[in-house]
Amino acid sequence: MIFERVKTPGIAHVAYLLGNAGEGAVVDPRRDVEEYLTLARKHKLTIKYVIETHRQEDFVMGSAELARQCGALVINGRHKAFGHGDIRLDDGEAFDIAKGLRIVALNTPGHTPESMCYVVYLEDAPDHAWAVFSGDTLFIGEAGRTDLTDASQTAQHAGQLYDAVHAKLLPLGDQTIVLPAHGAGSVCGGNIAERDDSTIGLERHYNPVFIRSRQAFVQGKLDERIPRPPYFRHMEQVNANGGMGPLLATSAVRVLQPKEFQAESRRGVVFDLRLPEAFAGGHVPGSYSIWADGLPVFAGWVAEPGTPIYLVVDDAETALDEAVKALGRVGLDHVEGVLAGSFEAWRDHGLPMAGVGTVEAGRVDQVTERRDLLVLDVRDDSEFEVEGHIPGASHLYVGYVEKELDRLHPSFDSDAAVVVTCGVGHRASLAASMLLRHGARDVRNLLGGMDAWKRLDMRMDFGASDHSVTTPDVEGPRQ
Repeated sequence: MIFERVKTPGIAHVAYLLGNAGEGAVVDPRRDVEEYLTLARKHKLTIKYVIETHRQEDFVMGSAELARQCGALVINGRHKAFGHGDIRLDDGEAFDIAKGLRIVALNTPGHTPESMCYVVYLEDAPDHAWAVFSGDTLFIGEAGRTDLTDASQTAQHAGQLYDAVHAKLLPLGDQTIVLPAHGAGSVCGGNIAERDDSTIGLERHYNPVFIRSRQAFVQGKLDERIPRPPYFRHMEQVNANGGMGPLLATSAVRVLQPKEFQAESRRGVVFDLRLPEAFAGGHVPGSYSIWADGLPVFAGWVAEPGTPIYLVVDDAETALDEAVKALGRVGLDHVEGVLAGSFEAWRDHGLPMAGVGTVEAGRVDQVTERRDLLVLDVRDDSEFEVEGHIPGASHLYVGYVEKELDRLHPSFDSDAAVVVTCGVGHRASLAASMLLRHGARDVRNLLGGMDAWKRLDMRMDFGASDHSVTTPDVEGPRQ
């Protein structure tokens, strides 16, 4: 038997290659499918099937691309949200994907209405489950978020997920390996454990969906309040058709000299992928500070599909390739150019520069003596309330800084000094760049963030504050 786990950095996505006797399937593939094809060639395996656990929210799926390149048939459920499917399986229906490898489909709604799990049975032990591809229904240490399709029905969907897990996954037995579609760091779930391997037997001793009562589990989902990136809606639309085709080739991205970059980038947005310290020292005015690993999550907060994107990267050979892939995986294909020579070339041409102030945790008290100072914490609700925050800090999640800035308490004043903080400084740098775009004149990134604040044993408050802005998903129900 062939089994391979394929991870996608940034979005914490996990796909799987499973096969035997020269035939097999890929479970929940991403858009750029070359890695799956390379593994299949390595194992002399023909990819005959693509298995979809649900219509993914956070990345462009590769189902259509695998079907185009190797003739794979798409296996999914009968719910209309799946879009195209060559083989539609009902709850409890079995299908052989290769010699000695049988899957049994299980309807497990809750994370999304169409969510499916697929139980794998081996020929040697046909009555005992070997593993379950659990999609985003059951993670390692957590269960999927239940607010995506309609935030007003979070509790109802949580109850559905709880019932499905207990009725259909728990009876599979302690030996069953859990193979989820995402790992730690995914926005599709809360506190996902930072490891790859688990079983039903282990999960039932510590996973909230097993150790909590139904009522307590539902309340826990109501309390999660995980930010919902706006590009999720676009992912739903393109994934209804199995994806978007091949990624943009890095060779198609033009290398632009500084003055040419200055002129052309006015048509779209500039993403500066350098570290916060470098961005603070100097950057292209109006650019967004998005560190490379944060690109697949945060680019979709500030760029729409079709928006021309221009990049500032440290290493045009390696960093550019990874950036184009990361953007393409969330449906942002219009990367029009990269700055030749990075920011150093911009500086050497004498072009306008902007900067962000910095402050370390041990010196914040010196800054806070100013009466007009705003301390803005841009972590998510749970981090701010549970992990603690700077006393008197205002709170607005980084993804909402541009669109919800008018709801900030106290109100935003472009003439006031602002200290922005997050975990260590990456999200704060993005928020600082957003504030500069809104006319702020004195913005400082608390480098080291709350991690440094805690290491210095500085005083913290807990829970919501009078200056918190929580922004629920106000979009309509998912179709």
